[in-house]
Amino acid sequence: MVYQGIEGAYSHGATLQFFGKDADTYHVKTWEEAMQEVEAGKADYAVLPIENSSAGVVADNYDLLMKYHNHIVAETLLPVSHALLGLPEAKIEDIQTVFSHLQGLMQCSDYLNSHPDWKQISVENTAVAARKVLEGADPTEAAIASEIAGKLYGLKILQSQVNDNKSNTTRFIIVAREAVYKKDAGKVSICFELPHKSGSLYNMLSHFIYNNVNMVMIESRPIKDKNWEYRFFVDIEGNLGDAAVCSALKGIDEEAENMRIIGNY
Repeated sequence: MVYQGIEGAYSHGATLQFFGKDADTYHVKTWEEAMQEVEAGKADYAVLPIENSSAGVVADNYDLLMKYHNHIVAETLLPVSHALLGLPEAKIEDIQTVFSHLQGLMQCSDYLNSHPDWKQISVENTAVAARKVLEGADPTEAAIASEIAGKLYGLKILQSQVNDNKSNTTRFIIVAREAVYKKDAGKVSICFELPHKSGSLYNMLSHFIYNNVNMVMIESRPIKDKNWEYRFFVDIEGNLGDAAVCSALKGIDEEAENMRIIGNY
């Protein structure tokens, strides 16, 4: 199992939560590398964040789902609780610079805005931020990361639960090279491109309405080299064994451009 980041990152936590503490895991620097490892058969699964309850979708990972033909086979929800971490000798009144992943900074915007003099710097992920503070050995620097990362890198908790939404949760997807459809699966993820004409999105979504299929998420991403044209990612409730779901997907496939089933899990 591969994840992006280093030990102590939320992706690491999600991997252990889903596969167990004894799972054979390793990490890479980027989400794209994780997808490449799976596509090349070097890893059985990759764990990627796809959506946060506060900061919204992780847009880059939607693009990777199209670039690499891996399949979503499961998902796991990980509660996110950010802490402000500093060196053992650090004091909160001395902090001048805060490191975190961009999503981490966004998820703690209220707290950070109450300290307008702090410089905010985004890094690859929250665990990297914690390690950077340790290696920098500068008591004016702090990281926004998990308390687990703080313990792992020997940092002090200067302030716990600094995220705006105390029930903040990140949804992680588990992707594999081959499609795996379980009989008891309850969600289908698809993507499709639309003909560039009036009413095309309405026509697509009407197939869900007519077949009484519940859509739980829709996200659009611009199509590379096609100005003002978009690819839509949709999650619906149901199973590929359901007649209504199959009817809705058949209707979309007949009208859409490049419709693809990404997973049923």
